[in-house]
Amino acid sequence: MKEGKLIVVSAPSGSGKTTLVRELLSENLPLSFSISATSREPRGNEINGVDYHFLSTIEFKNYIKKGAFIEYEEVYPDKFYGTLKTEVEKNRKSGKHVIFDIDVIGALKIKKKYPNQTLSIFINPPSMSILEERLRSRGTDSETALQERIEKAEEELRSAEKFDKSIVNNDLKKSKNQIIMMVKQFIDS
Repeated sequence: MKEGKLIVVSAPSGSGKTTLVRELLSENLPLSFSISATSREPRGNEINGVDYHFLSTIEFKNYIKKGAFIEYEEVYPDKFYGTLKTEVEKNRKSGKHVIFDIDVIGALKIKKKYPNQTLSIFINPPSMSILEERLRSRGTDSETALQERIEKAEEELRSAEKFDKSIVNNDLKKSKNQIIMMVKQFIDS
């Protein structure tokens, strides 16, 4: 059986990457979602083992020491995100293509580690003001956390050209069609 490929979708928080990944997963494609691990607290209705593997900071650091991650990053102080090796390998070995919804640095690390097996897609917000509006409308972050996300977004946008493909997410239907076409072409290549 042929090993599955990797599709990493990344963007600043609030750009719509999770929405587009969910749209991709609703298509009839041989995709499996890689559930990231994080040391942050669950937001809203997030469920452990479905949305993320929620770990304490101590647990996360222990996994790092054990070499359990393909990639990980301290995205904000004491807020780690990472991709567990076991999460990816079980799906690739079964022939499924693994799709990631991860931060920019993590996406680039996966692309570097698996250059020929990875398609990296960057989702751009239509503008910084729209991005800020989207983040505020969530109502899940304090003002300090919002400002951290906005500063991080500005930094992440500078990495867009390092990705194989990019989409400006200003029209969800158009963006959905673009990402589906990109992924189908990559899977079929």
